[in-house]
Amino acid sequence: MNQYLPHTFAPAATTARPVRYLIVPGLNGSGPDHWQTRWQQCRDDCVRVDLGDWESPTRAGWVTAIADAVTEAETPIVLVGHSLGCLAIVWWAAHARPAERVKVLGAMLVAPPDVGQQGCDLRLLRFAPLPAGPLPFPALVVASADDRYASLTRSRQLAQDLAAEFADIGRAGHINALSGLGDWQEGQALLASLLER
Repeated sequence: MNQYLPHTFAPAATTARPVRYLIVPGLNGSGPDHWQTRWQQCRDDCVRVDLGDWESPTRAGWVTAIADAVTEAETPIVLVGHSLGCLAIVWWAAHARPAERVKVLGAMLVAPPDVGQQGCDLRLLRFAPLPAGPLPFPALVVASADDRYASLTRSRQLAQDLAAEFADIGRAGHINALSGLGDWQEGQALLASLLER
């Protein structure tokens, strides 16, 4: 059993204050069968960040969209990124004002791609290299053993670089719609455990 997975599912909002979860998708957004979209449908505490151009992103555009969403938030927030959305979160954190950073209770970064991998999608290179240093809030990197966009070794190294916790969920591909995760209960439990820590 994964060391970060609670034995029983607990609601993600484990603090006394209401929490808003900002969903930050990757390239092409998250379609109807993606767990991020399913979370938005089954949870009233999840809101998708409209990053603008989903097919041809710019780092500045996506970071600005995250900054706007954080600024507009009236409650503490948790960032939930997938794939390229994870890298956009890292870039936002590196340049965010202190007043924005303090709103963030944590971030769950699911299947961040390895921008140093040979044959990397050129659109991902717009987010490379990642800024150095730890994230200014608690974080959890979630990776899969057979993700073609990043090896476990590289994902674990990224977690270390960000001073984040690391969770290996086994063979789940890119942890996207093709992984057939449905509402991804394990992911929701990991999210709850992030706040408990």
